[in-house]
Amino acid sequence: MKMQVHQDPLPVARRADTLAVHSVERVVFTVPDIAPAEAFYTAFGLDVKRVGPRIDLYTHGHSHCWMTVVANGQPKALQYVSFGIFAEDRPAFEAKIQALGIGCGPYPMATDDSGLWLHSPDGMPVQLLVCDKVSPSCKTPAHPVRMPARQTAAAHARSQCARVFPRWLSHVLLFTPNVARMLGFCDEVLGLRLSDRSGDLVAFMHTPHGSDHHLLAFVKSGGPGLHHTSWDVGSLDEVGEGSEQMRTAGFTEGWGVGRHVLGSNYFYYARDPWGSFAEYSFDIDFVPQTTDWTAGDYAPEDSFYLWGPVVPEWFVANTELPTPSAVEASQAG
Repeated sequence: MKMQVHQDPLPVARRADTLAVHSVERVVFTVPDIAPAEAFYTAFGLDVKRVGPRIDLYTHGHSHCWMTVVANGQPKALQYVSFGIFAEDRPAFEAKIQALGIGCGPYPMATDDSGLWLHSPDGMPVQLLVCDKVSPSCKTPAHPVRMPARQTAAAHARSQCARVFPRWLSHVLLFTPNVARMLGFCDEVLGLRLSDRSGDLVAFMHTPHGSDHHLLAFVKSGGPGLHHTSWDVGSLDEVGEGSEQMRTAGFTEGWGVGRHVLGSNYFYYARDPWGSFAEYSFDIDFVPQTTDWTAGDYAPEDSFYLWGPVVPEWFVANTELPTPSAVEASQAG
């Protein structure tokens, strides 16, 4: 079977005289046991590299480590998010962090403890690291995997399906108890800009240095946490075949295939062993560094999805919140 190897989107560009992070450099979270994580992300189509009690996640043909998952014997929890910045912007970011009094020391679990460290209003450690821009700098092109057709038929046989391998990390969606507060932080401190929102329920942000419709997004919950990471693929077929790839591997819970309204991308969300998600995403809107995107505020029914299956109740559950039994036990203690 043919394997599609994807190359980095070029060229890299930046918006002049604009202070902002340019990429999600890495997402780090912990899980009870590393074996289920290794199995899930391997099935999803990522390059999984085991390093002691952790795995580092790469995409095929890309040298950048997008995500790290660490086993610590505790329930799944988001630990920190690292953002990339341009070298010439570091002094200005450092001055801003000092002026606002939100700086902190390196996080003990950091894979790279350099850079600038600060706390978000939700209490999550945030790292600003000088590094290459890894978010797309132009709209990623459709790149379907061509397979032999059945005589004159357009679709290839099921037995000839190639494995789906995501190309890049498109965006991250985080839970937050206060969407407006996180928007203010990301605007004032990180330089991100609002793409679209639905009141105080959900909001999507992009970098002015050029990125997909959202590099980072927030959805309201009882506390912070990781809802999903989204991974770009080259065709609608790859979204559908990715969903089948996960079901065949035993990861049968998910949502999709469907199409979003805000961002416009086609999607399938595979539910991981801890109740969060990895999304196959195709054809998301792009905001070039030369564009001032006009943000909209949409009614909930116009902000979620254009078409697709009914949303499962567990899709919006924040599994990083303490369970009622855990709360009762802590109060009893």
